[in-house]
Amino acid sequence: MFRHARHGAAVAMLIAALFIPALGSGAGASEPTFESHWQDDRAELAGYRYRVTRYGEARTGQAVMITVTEPFSESKRVKSDNPAKHAADTFEALKMNLVRDFQTGIYDYNTMTSVFLRSRDFSLSKISFSSAEWCGHVYEELLVDRNAVRQTLHSYFEGESGDRTLPWQASGISEDQLFILLRGLRGEFLRPGEKKTLPLLPSSIVRRLAHRPLAWVSVTVERAAKPERVKVPAGTFAADLYLVKTTDSRVGAFWVERAYPHRIVRWSWSTTVAGKGRANEATESAELAGSARLPYWELHAEGQETYLKSLGLSPLSLPSATLPRRR
Repeated sequence: MFRHARHGAAVAMLIAALFIPALGSGAGASEPTFESHWQDDRAELAGYRYRVTRYGEARTGQAVMITVTEPFSESKRVKSDNPAKHAADTFEALKMNLVRDFQTGIYDYNTMTSVFLRSRDFSLSKISFSSAEWCGHVYEELLVDRNAVRQTLHSYFEGESGDRTLPWQASGISEDQLFILLRGLRGEFLRPGEKKTLPLLPSSIVRRLAHRPLAWVSVTVERAAKPERVKVPAGTFAADLYLVKTTDSRVGAFWVERAYPHRIVRWSWSTTVAGKGRANEATESAELAGSARLPYWELHAEGQETYLKSLGLSPLSLPSATLPRRR
């Protein structure tokens, strides 16, 4: 059965259980099942203080990660309008939308990555990415088949747009997929002290900002032997550290909350110095500022932007004259 948040209980009935405690002291003796937690007619919303290097300078901004289950069409690779009628073609997807917004001088970047995984095993079905800034729009779609990745890219730069097919690598993953896999929502991705090496598709935003074509690299992911305490704007957490090293000279670090639902409380990426293997220039970092479980699609009325405070996010700054008046 597919349970989607849009037809859930009224918002007022949820207020008493909206917010996830900030302090994570560690994993409990038993964790919720994936179904009991993620099929509750709500989405997980996580706001982040965000920094990114663009045009050689550090930029500040904010990010929000929206994670929710929904029925998904296998053939059309979009949300299913009638899953009961097309049950054979429908699977439950765990969708993660990651929105990154940051300023570069006079103009800003607004980007969004959507990752669609089969919730039964977190295998990759689709990734879409969009970027909007004052120069123009970019849209990329990756559809993952059994033996290939199909890319469609629309760009405002001459020579970048077009379709391409890349062979799928056995056991391959996407960099964007790490935001789900490392959380271990159906069991640990790695045991403490363990590491593994996999084929990796670099993330859409990394390739976009560097104007790099789609191509496989290799990644080694290692989990630290012991958890550590991590302090971020949302609070102090017991977290497991995952170190990520790629063959395209990048080093990542992900701190994952020990307690279920194992939120990403901090992440960072750096480039490495050629021939030295040490971190050199920070390219992206984010820290959890707040989190809640909400039926956000119902919170579109004037005044409900106050829910952003629970995520550590700020609403858009609009002149008061542009806001609708209550009658």
